[in-house]
Amino acid sequence: MRIDILTLFPPMFEGPFGFGIFQRAIDNGLVEINLINIRDYTHDKHHTADDYPYGGGAGMVLKPGPVFEAVEAIKTAVSEAPPVILLSPQGRLFSHEIAEELAMKPHLVFICGHYEGIDERVAERLATDEISIGDYVLTGGEVPAMVVIDAVLRLLPGVLGSEASPAEDSHAAGLLEYPQYTRPADFRGWKVPEVLLSGNHARIARFRREQIIRRTLERRPELLERADLGREDKQLVERLTAARPQVDDKES
Repeated sequence: MRIDILTLFPPMFEGPFGFGIFQRAIDNGLVEINLINIRDYTHDKHHTADDYPYGGGAGMVLKPGPVFEAVEAIKTAVSEAPPVILLSPQGRLFSHEIAEELAMKPHLVFICGHYEGIDERVAERLATDEISIGDYVLTGGEVPAMVVIDAVLRLLPGVLGSEASPAEDSHAAGLLEYPQYTRPADFRGWKVPEVLLSGNHARIARFRREQIIRRTLERRPELLERADLGREDKQLVERLTAARPQVDDKES
């Protein structure tokens, strides 16, 4: 996969992608990440990338010209136009499903806005998608881009040590992941569940599935409403729901 990142601050990305799993993915040729400084496509001696907003208002707005030129330069060098993703609070809310969708693409371009915002013509005429990582405001699109790219890259074959790891993660199947433990089996008196030490793989599988349903019901019950559950899972949800203490509305 090739990823091009348009940003005013390329050094912000050197740390997150300069070590560990993602550095190995780059070294092994599984992904190519190109950091593109938007200021390189300005045409004044001060490399001005922003200007005052028409109509007044606080802050500065990222100019359309340098962003368009940077993306157009990318497109002229490839045979097929890639998706151009603008990180924006107004975009569709990022999810595991979107990460899977993007992981199928051979080439992605990310635009990181900054300052008060970015000229609307970038969103209307250049970006093919807008993505938000949550209902809050950050100082720029760099951190959201890191979040999206991290989620996408770990889905690529060969990036993680175990091919099963992405499939078992929280949200991969629409539910939360079961709890994980490692050595020692007894830490400060807190013991690992006995079933995980039994060596009985069928029991362990049942235990983990129950923990998935239980944890999702307790922490993110709305996920169960849209999950594709089997008969046994549905029966487990009913039993766990019936066993939960009922809250008296008069006491709340």
